[in-house]
Amino acid sequence: MSSRASFIFLFLFSFLTSFRVSAQSKNVCSNTTTYSRNSTYFTNLKTLLSSLSSPNASYSTGFQTATAGQAPDKVTGLFLCQGDVTPEACRNCVAFSVNDILSRCPNEKEAVLYYEDCMLRYSDQNIISTLNANIEWKWRMLNANISTNQVDRYEDFVWSTMNQAAVEAANSPRKFSTISANWTALQTLYGMVQCTPDLRRIDCLSCLQETINGMRLNRIGARLHLPSCNSRYELYAFFNETLLRAPPQQQASPPGELSLLLSPLFSKSNSSATIRSQENNLCNAGKDRNSKALVAAIVMPIIVVVLIFIAGYCFFAKRTKKTLNNAPAFYGDDMKTIKLLQLDYGTIQAATNNYSEKNKTGQGGFGEVYKGTFSNGTEVAVKRLSKSSGQGETEFKNEVVVVAKLQHRNLVRLLGFSIEGEERILVYEYVPNKSLDYFLFDDKNKGQLDWTQRYKIIGGITRGILYLHQDSRLTIIHRDLKASNVLLDADMNPKIADFGMARIFGMDQTQENTSRIVGTFGYMSPEYAIDGQYSMKSDVYSFGVLLLEIISGRKNSSFYETDAELDLVTKF
Repeated sequence: MSSRASFIFLFLFSFLTSFRVSAQSKNVCSNTTTYSRNSTYFTNLKTLLSSLSSPNASYSTGFQTATAGQAPDKVTGLFLCQGDVTPEACRNCVAFSVNDILSRCPNEKEAVLYYEDCMLRYSDQNIISTLNANIEWKWRMLNANISTNQVDRYEDFVWSTMNQAAVEAANSPRKFSTISANWTALQTLYGMVQCTPDLRRIDCLSCLQETINGMRLNRIGARLHLPSCNSRYELYAFFNETLLRAPPQQQASPPGELSLLLSPLFSKSNSSATIRSQENNLCNAGKDRNSKALVAAIVMPIIVVVLIFIAGYCFFAKRTKKTLNNAPAFYGDDMKTIKLLQLDYGTIQAATNNYSEKNKTGQGGFGEVYKGTFSNGTEVAVKRLSKSSGQGETEFKNEVVVVAKLQHRNLVRLLGFSIEGEERILVYEYVPNKSLDYFLFDDKNKGQLDWTQRYKIIGGITRGILYLHQDSRLTIIHRDLKASNVLLDADMNPKIADFGMARIFGMDQTQENTSRIVGTFGYMSPEYAIDGQYSMKSDVYSFGVLLLEIISGRKNSSFYETDAELDLVTKF
């Protein structure tokens, strides 16, 4: 091939590679602060971009951070490649973006560029290990609307599937996850979520949930990129599973020294002739008596050590069992869930300003609820269980494990928990509009709920109950469904809360009996209140009472009232 032909070939290859990288892209440039081309900041920026695109950058991991210069001209930057691209594709995308960013954002001190395979970002502020889920910095792409008469069910399906992937990504070292789930017999939903790996688990989960809520879930497919994370779903396999970087397989550990010593003594393949041969080898003089004595001298100390080990194990196991009897008991998958959700008590205490009265938003049957704000700006609802409440360690464990396994937009989302001495703390997503009873039964607020909103609330509660009873991986009986346990978000969407009384049913189980009646009289079904028998019908009965309250705007009277007035259920 001639030199001219080679030059043309390389030019076309470079052009096609650049075209693929830039075919779908979006840049966001902040014009709040700018720099000049002869400034120290610009010099530091060029140094930073050169570092990010150097041959030694982490293209194999798909993530790299860098800094250049000193304040006030310090520049911080990073790149993040999609988890399903090759290191070579990552290298090409980063190299192209480094050359492209200065033309797209020629004098802004903060910018982010989104591409099909990667994202490049820099700022005059520290952006490493810092959450940025600003929706104004988004790149959103939408496919056509889904053509089905089950749009609500499809939206719930996409929401729960993507949130499941978000939880897995937040708990993984790479902060990346893919998922597939059957929507129909012929259609499969594929999802991919990713955060920058430097984020904390709770920050990654918060960012991904922002992208999931920001996408249109009634589409065939959609994607949303934010500076710290991105999410995408389609009804086709858009990612290549063979390119997903898998962690190295663990190799089997070599046998311990004790196993090596004992194996020749207890191996089935050891014949008496072999043992005699080994004894003879141990005794160079060839005397059988000395050989046996030497074997005994080796074996007896080993047996003594093993017996001491067994005795010590039994002693500590008994102490551990005694300790566990005084703390919530978590096993198997529950233990894994608990470890991932456990938060530092001091962090929660600081977020609520040491549980100050001005942060208190309400008080339930089992404790007080406070609004908290973490250092990254995430707002949460902190439920501090009363030390004298009826909810002990069993109910606490139950609420943590049950709610952590539920993902639905009409259920309140559990973010974490903490145990500190006698303190039992649950951290939920913050729902700004309080509970449903605040609007239904308060004379000043009931006028804010028109019929359209009430119908919307009823539909949301219905979908939440249907998910608990039928569509989730677990069959959950709530057992305390009432207006005060339905929270309303900023758009007045209902979220069922307070799962301290909830029970999990087995695959073929339809009902259960209990001698301990819990819940709220007036919302309990008769068979549960009288005989302790509960099932999915118990929740349906409670929902019926709640439905009457939403329609009439009147609170159901308690069964303990002594006057002649009938309760709401009897009236109807």
